[in-house]
Amino acid sequence: MKRKNVYPFTAIVGQERMKKALILNIINPELGGVLIKGEKGTAKSTAVRALAELLPEREEVKECVFACAPKDKGNFCSECREKMDKNQELHVTKGKMKVIDLPVSATEDRVVGTLDIEYAIKNGEKKFEKGILAQANRNILYVDEVNLLDDSVVDILLDSAAMGVNTIEREGISYSHPSRFVLIGTMNPEEGDLRPQLLDRFGLVVDVVGEKNAEKRVEVIKGRLEFEKDSDKFIEKQEKAQEELRNKIINAKELLPRVEIDEELLFKIAKLCIELQVDGHRADISMIKTAITIAAFNGKEKVTKEELMEASELVLPHRMRKRPFEENSFDFELVKRIIEE
Repeated sequence: MKRKNVYPFTAIVGQERMKKALILNIINPELGGVLIKGEKGTAKSTAVRALAELLPEREEVKECVFACAPKDKGNFCSECREKMDKNQELHVTKGKMKVIDLPVSATEDRVVGTLDIEYAIKNGEKKFEKGILAQANRNILYVDEVNLLDDSVVDILLDSAAMGVNTIEREGISYSHPSRFVLIGTMNPEEGDLRPQLLDRFGLVVDVVGEKNAEKRVEVIKGRLEFEKDSDKFIEKQEKAQEELRNKIINAKELLPRVEIDEELLFKIAKLCIELQVDGHRADISMIKTAITIAAFNGKEKVTKEELMEASELVLPHRMRKRPFEENSFDFELVKRIIEE
């Protein structure tokens, strides 16, 4: 049976900030994921699946349940590390980054996996039943309606995203495995918000709304109808743009370790976070990482004020302190003044 075609990423009309935030997390998974807040029907799910389809194939260890990267020995699972220690050959295959869905009804055991205690006692070895976090390693973990998830499950997700490891402990027996993934959450604010403590743990947050421009809305409709009429032809038309963006992402990943940021800009970030009354230091670190990643995407080896401006809109608004019943008001003019002075 033919695999269903995915709407091309470059064909999505508007929503530039959402698309940029997704791309930045692919270039640098250490950004801490992205939360997309917006009304239904604003291409949130479409963009996530389209991005995975856009990305090139990557190397992975054949038959490894965690799809370990053959050259990333520091993040091997225990099975791959054991083979390496015994000088056994690790067979390499090609695979695509996948989107792993986490349902709202998921229990803690379904997410982290389970240990068979009876088997461990009888046989003296661990037997692990993998959960969603095992499947998510080196993939995109997509959580629709993340605000409706149990808080304890959200905590587990954010901890694993930050540490890159999932640890299960049962009856004095523990098992750890790599769980490095790009966390993408979507939610409709009308259905309730996340607690500020959890919101702060997402690296980037983007608000999306439906297009208000009539011409753009018509463009959205025409594109969708054309795709449904002949998806192969529609995808073919987008291939050049898809290839250009794909190469830009690959080049940015290679450039990222070489990007530098001046101490002067670090002081500007610190002053900005103080002026906006942002709690803790997570915002400062997220802004630095985001500005560096934007610079890499722009093909620069040095962060400039322009990257700081762009990073501030993705990193700061959801971290600003607010009183009950008070709306966040992001003062971009203040940000601009501090960065420019």
